[in-house]
Amino acid sequence: MSNRPKLDRIDIKILSELQRNGNITNANLAAAVGLSASPCLQRVKRLESAGVISGYGAHVNVAKVTSIVSVFTEIMLHDHRRDDFVRFEANVRDFDEITECHLVSGGYDYLLKFIVKDIGHYQEVIERLLDRNLGIEKYFSYIVIRSPFVKHGVPLNTLLTDDD
Repeated sequence: MSNRPKLDRIDIKILSELQRNGNITNANLAAAVGLSASPCLQRVKRLESAGVISGYGAHVNVAKVTSIVSVFTEIMLHDHRRDDFVRFEANVRDFDEITECHLVSGGYDYLLKFIVKDIGHYQEVIERLLDRNLGIEKYFSYIVIRSPFVKHGVPLNTLLTDDD
């Protein structure tokens, strides 16, 4: 049995609109999803209470204020006991420059995303990570040259509706 809340098509519309514009007024959101303001607000509050909406924020265009380098790094751990994974994950959380950490299947264990000032900064961060002796056997770095697009939302209509 799943503890997931049951979402209808209007909930999905609300979530999709909020992904596009988390700063939208309730009146505009209600109009966009075909509800009046009060029921729309009740649904948003229900989605927030259920943890489906976990927060709101701004997408900052960092390139407007400074130069950055994005680096994806594959990490392979020497040992693969549960404690090794727990220790690694707990430690990488301490690094502000690591913005994503994914445990993955395949030829390595983790895929990390670093946002740094330059390659020298990346090298400093990776050395600090290695100095923690977290059992990193090897790592491979991939410097992002250009990002043709980055999507901040997920395709809720595709993921949450049945293909009947």
